[in-house]
Amino acid sequence: MKKITFLIFAVILTFAACKKQSTIDRDLILEYIDEHDLDAHSTASGLYYVIEEEGIGGYPNIHSIVTVYYKGYLLDGTVFDETTPGNAITFQLLQMIPGWQEGIQYFKTESSGKLLVPSALGYGSEGQSDIPENSVLIFDIELLSFEN
Repeated sequence: MKKITFLIFAVILTFAACKKQSTIDRDLILEYIDEHDLDAHSTASGLYYVIEEEGIGGYPNIHSIVTVYYKGYLLDGTVFDETTPGNAITFQLLQMIPGWQEGIQYFKTESSGKLLVPSALGYGSEGQSDIPENSVLIFDIELLSFEN
């Protein structure tokens, strides 16, 4: 019985920690939006996106192969990854972090904007190489094209 009680307590603590991190991320994103005077839209998952150039045509879906230019950075401006001019990257959207899987679907061909990705939709509590754990990620995105 003690093991079951301990297990239930551990699950509750884990859930509370995740909930708390999502609140922290949301507050950080809202502060960033306010500081940079962004016209951002939110989704139920906690993702925020900004469309700066509307683009043309339809929207990609989760199974689309997309070609983009992007720059990824932390809230403090530290760049952790980016494409270089003339070297766009092409990939299947389904293979990317959840924040991209959801967020790129708001962009049309030739559109540009930002994704503000809470840690749970990025690399979460583990981080990755130059990305610390529980980091909110910002991506400048230019969707060049997509194929469904």
